[in-house]
Amino acid sequence: MPSINPESMAGSRTADQNLPRTMVAVCTFNEAENIELMVAGLRQALPNADVIVVDDNSPDGTAQLVKKMAGNDSSVQVLVRENERGLGSAIRFAMQYSIDHDYDYFMNLDGDLSHSPEQMKLLFGKALQEKDLAVVVGSRYIKGGEIVGWPLRRKLMSRMVNGFATTCLRLPVRDCSGAMRCYRVSALAKLGLQNLRVNGYAVLEEVLLRLHQRGERIAEVPITFTERERGYSKLTMSEAMRSMIQIISLAFRPKVG
Repeated sequence: MPSINPESMAGSRTADQNLPRTMVAVCTFNEAENIELMVAGLRQALPNADVIVVDDNSPDGTAQLVKKMAGNDSSVQVLVRENERGLGSAIRFAMQYSIDHDYDYFMNLDGDLSHSPEQMKLLFGKALQEKDLAVVVGSRYIKGGEIVGWPLRRKLMSRMVNGFATTCLRLPVRDCSGAMRCYRVSALAKLGLQNLRVNGYAVLEEVLLRLHQRGERIAEVPITFTERERGYSKLTMSEAMRSMIQIISLAFRPKVG
């Protein structure tokens, strides 16, 4: 991704009363090596959005770095979860925050720079163009999408897992496990997040499933996913297996809400 200087961030949001209220959530655990570039990149790409980092009390000082940035930018905020940990529950927490604080759009992406902040504009633009969309998914697996830095074996495995999940859940997307998304908050509010049945990585698939079951429109735009350069992945094999089991269970349970 392009070089970004955290010191170049604007001191406050670029005011535009005509744009919808938008929240970009970055869920983190031990991302001190990446978080400043991520937040700075988001502020440059989406200057009218609030950037909210949901941190699981990272021992590496991730939250402290964001707090320092927030001191110079009123559109940046960090929320520290001290008694809970995990990407799935952090995303649900951030979604509920967007509902409770009356945002119009909720956006999410990984905090390790595998998702380029600049590409968030593609998702947001699609959502603004087609206002009846409940969610726009940043997709690695439609024409124009790609993965950079993964060995062939990992690419094939990811495609197989996504193909299995989308077929099993009958989802109208090619990439159901990617976290780069833009949701219409009113659609999320109608789901009743407390009714979601999973709390791990599979929450990404379940939200798409529940939206689809309600007849909501879902779209994909192509993105480039780049393997992280700093830090390490938090996805363990046991968590991946648990997510697969949860996906299978979702396919055989009656729909909720």
